[in-house]
Amino acid sequence: MAKEPQVMDKLISLCKRRGFVFPGSEIYSGIGGIYDLGPLGVELANNLKKAWWENIVQERDNIFGLDSQILMNRKVWETSGHVASFADLLTECKNCHQRFRVDQLPSVVKTGSFDPSTACPNCGNKNVLTEPRDFNLMFKTHIGPVEDLPAGKAGEGSETYLRPETAQGIFVNFGNVVDTMRVKLPFGIAQIGKGFRNEITTGNFLFRVREFEMMELEYFVKPGEDEKAHNYWKQERFNWFINLGVKKENIKLVDLPKEELAHYSKGTTEIWYKWPFMDWGELEGIANRTDYDLKAHSQASGRDLSYFDEETKQKIVPYVIEPSVGVGRAMLAILLDAYTEEPDKDETRVVLKLHPKLSPVKVAILPLVRDEKLTKIALALYDQLKKEFAVVYDEIASIGRRYRRQDEIGTPFAVTVDFDSLEDKSVTVRDRDSMKQQRIKISETPNLLRERFK
Repeated sequence: MAKEPQVMDKLISLCKRRGFVFPGSEIYSGIGGIYDLGPLGVELANNLKKAWWENIVQERDNIFGLDSQILMNRKVWETSGHVASFADLLTECKNCHQRFRVDQLPSVVKTGSFDPSTACPNCGNKNVLTEPRDFNLMFKTHIGPVEDLPAGKAGEGSETYLRPETAQGIFVNFGNVVDTMRVKLPFGIAQIGKGFRNEITTGNFLFRVREFEMMELEYFVKPGEDEKAHNYWKQERFNWFINLGVKKENIKLVDLPKEELAHYSKGTTEIWYKWPFMDWGELEGIANRTDYDLKAHSQASGRDLSYFDEETKQKIVPYVIEPSVGVGRAMLAILLDAYTEEPDKDETRVVLKLHPKLSPVKVAILPLVRDEKLTKIALALYDQLKKEFAVVYDEIASIGRRYRRQDEIGTPFAVTVDFDSLEDKSVTVRDRDSMKQQRIKISETPNLLRERFK
C-alpha cells in the first residue's frame, strides 16, 4: 500500500460510504474528535476486540478479565497522579482565542523551545501567544444532583472525572482479584473499556479522538522479573499485529528516552506505525509501571494491595507490565494496510484485504440475477450459513457491481447461485484477494468455508 497522504481521504470516504465510521452528531455539524461506528464498523471493532481477548485472556491460564466502571472516586485520580500531572502544555492566542498544544507548534517542533513572538497558527498574528500553562486532559463531572460540594469530598455531589484509562480500575481491584481467583505470580488482569481525554488538538480521523475504547493488560510479576516480562510482551504485541495483517515494514518497536517517560514508568516501548499523515508514530504502548500504582493506592486508601508469596512466605508488591492500545487507532492501522487499489480491466478495483478473522462480513450470498428459482436456493443457503458465519444476502445490481461492493467492505468469500445450480446443485465460491472461483456442491459449502476460515 502506498503511504501517500491522499490514502487517508480515500479511506475516510470509503468508511463513510460503506458504513464503517460516521462523524459524531453529524446532523448538527459534528463535534471535534468524536466518531460513531456504523454497522460494519461495529462488526470490525467487535472482531478486533474478540481477537485481542482471545489472544490475551482466553488462550492463557494466568490472565483474568475485569470490567471496572468509567466513574470512580476522585481520590483514585489524585493518588494515581493524573490530577497533578496528566496535562499538556497549552498556549492561547490573545487575538483569536484559539488554544494550541505547545509541543505541536511548528516553531517548537523545529527549534525545541517556545517563542512567544511566534505567529499564531490560526490567525497569523505575531506576539499574541500566552506563556504556556498546564491543561489537564481529564473531563470533569459530578456525582449526584449537587455540584457545589468541596472537591474530593466523598458522597453525592462530589467532583470526579471521566476516566482517561482503564488501568486504575484494575489496580484498585487488585486485591479483589487476588482474593477470589487464587492467582499465582506472574498473572494478569485485562480489560476492554471506554476512556475519555479532553484533547486540545484532535485530527487524522481515528488517530486522536476525545472518546475512545482501550484494550489494556496489567501483567503482575515479581520485582526483578519485570524486564524479562517487558521484553516478552513487546514481542508478543508486535507479533499480534503482524498476525492480523499489519505489514511488517510498517511497524517497529521504539524505546522511549527517559525524558519522555510517564511519571510511573521505569521504561516504555511503543509500537510505531508508519502513518501516511505523520510518518512514524505511536500505535501501542508497552510500559513497565513498576510498583508505583499499587504502592500509591495502598498508602492512600489504607488497604493492603500486596501479594503473599507462598514459597518465600513474604509479602510482595508486584511490578506491572502494561500493554495498552486503542481500538480506534488499531482499526485505523489495520484499515490502512488493508486498503488496496488494483487495476481491473478499464477501472480500478478497491479492496479491503482484511484478515478473515476481522472482516465484518465473512460470506456474501449472491443469486446471479433476480429470479425466483435462484433466489429460493440462495436464501436457503443464506439461512443455513448465517447460523455460523456473518453472512449477507444481496441481489441488487449486476453481479460485477455486487462483487465490487463486497471487495470494498473486505468480505473474504462470495457464493454465487446461477442457473447451472438448478441442475448440478453447485455454487461458485469467489475468493476476494485472488478473485479465483471454485465450483462446489451446495451441501459442501459450509465445510469449505470452515476450512478456509481456519
